[in-house]
Amino acid sequence: MNNDKGNPARIQHGDLVLLSGHDRREFLVVMQTGAQFQTHRGYINHDDMIGNLWGSVVKTHLDYAYMLLPPSLEQLVRGVKRTTQIVYPKDIGYIIMKMNIGPGSRIVEAGTGSGGLTLALARMVMPHGHIYTYESRPEMLETAQKNLARLGLESYVTFTQRDIAEGFDERDADAVFLDVREPCDYLTQVHAALKGGGFFGALVPTTNQVSDLLAALAQHPFGFIQVDELLLRSYKPVPARLRPMDRMVAHTGYLIFGRALLAEESNDP
Repeated sequence: MNNDKGNPARIQHGDLVLLSGHDRREFLVVMQTGAQFQTHRGYINHDDMIGNLWGSVVKTHLDYAYMLLPPSLEQLVRGVKRTTQIVYPKDIGYIIMKMNIGPGSRIVEAGTGSGGLTLALARMVMPHGHIYTYESRPEMLETAQKNLARLGLESYVTFTQRDIAEGFDERDADAVFLDVREPCDYLTQVHAALKGGGFFGALVPTTNQVSDLLAALAQHPFGFIQVDELLLRSYKPVPARLRPMDRMVAHTGYLIFGRALLAEESNDP
C-alpha cells in the first residue's frame, strides 16, 4: 500500500481504495495503472481514480457515483476473501485489548482460517512485531496468504501448515490465541509457547466447549480466567427516526482468556 509522505491526500498507484456507493455496497480495490473496476453499475478506469483526493466522488460510465475512501481496519477484515467464517470485528477489538497486543508483540495464532484475525493482528504488531500462525488445511493457509499479501502484510506473518498437537516452534511468545474446534486439547502446547505471565485466548461457539476448556484450564498452570460474550447492536442513523437496526450481530462466539503461570503457582488467583 502506497504511503507517499509528499502527497498523502491523493490516491496513488498501489493504494487500496474503498469504493462506497449510495446503496452502501463496498468494494476494496488496489489501484493499478491501466486497470479497470467493473460492477453491474458500470465501469471506472483506475486511471480516473489515481490522483484524486481521498473522499472525492467518481462516476461509472453509467453515471453511478462511488466515493473513494481509505478503508478502516474493520472494513479490511470484513472484506477478506473467505470460504469459512472469520472472527468478527467486534470480537477482534476486544481480543486485542484483553491480550495487550500492540507494536512489537510476538503472537502465536491457530487456526488461521481465511486470515481475518491474522490481518488485524499483523496491523497491530507492526513495524517490529510478528505473527506466527498455524493451520492444518493447506487450502485455507493459501487463502490467508493471498489475503495478507494483497494488503502488503505478509512480511509480518509466518505461516505454518501443521496440526498443533505437534506443538509450536515459538517460545516466550507474548500471547497465544486459538480459534480451533477443541482448544482444551492443546493447553500443554500453548503453555510451552508462552512467556511467564503471557496471555492466552480462545474463541469457541458453544457453551459445551467453554465448559470443556474451563475444566482443562483448571488442570494446567493458567490463572486469571475470564469468559465473555459480546453483542453489538447498531442504530439507524436518521435523526427523526432513531431506532435499532432490524438485525444485530448477536452471538458469534464465546471468548475465554487466561494468563500463563509458573507451574508451581496456583491457577485460581
